[in-house]
Amino acid sequence: MAGRRPARDELARFATEDPQAIDDVLPAPGHPLRLLIVGINPGLWTAAVNAPFAYPGNRFWPSLHRAGLTDHVIDATTGLRPEDEARLVGRGIGITNLVGRATAKASELSREELRAGGTALVARVAELRPAMVALAGVTAFRVAFGQPRARMGEQDATLIPDWPHGVPLWVVPQPSGLNAHETVDSLAARWREVWDAIGG
Repeated sequence: MAGRRPARDELARFATEDPQAIDDVLPAPGHPLRLLIVGINPGLWTAAVNAPFAYPGNRFWPSLHRAGLTDHVIDATTGLRPEDEARLVGRGIGITNLVGRATAKASELSREELRAGGTALVARVAELRPAMVALAGVTAFRVAFGQPRARMGEQDATLIPDWPHGVPLWVVPQPSGLNAHETVDSLAARWREVWDAIGG
């Protein structure tokens, strides 16, 4: 369905048990991965167009641009254009999800799914060795990694069993429009903090 906006009545069929509803955005092997951005899980619109944070109105892409991580506001509502993906990976930015299954809302994920996603992410980070990981969603982070008091910002990664040594871990706000506590400006400030921490 990539290449056009899905109709509302088409979205429900993307709520499947598929453990990998969308493709990751990652540099080719051997190319540097400076920042691995981790979403919670794909929404139905995102699964329909196979592009991260694709739902119209999601503030991820505007905030990334305002923070200076992209040179324009990427429009992923009909899919991620190859040239936009190339620019992202060219800057060393990759995107994956904590849980691969698509749902209408992240709150539909079980605690068991989130914990399993946390375990899988540890293994993925050990494989990819990014310079930094930033997970978008503090509530999901708390459940996935058994850190009930975790706050936004840099985490003490030594508290996470088997987390790869030397890979900083940050938590940033969930950019969905459902997160009324944040604006594009406040999200951009978080992304700028992360990007500055790895040398911008």
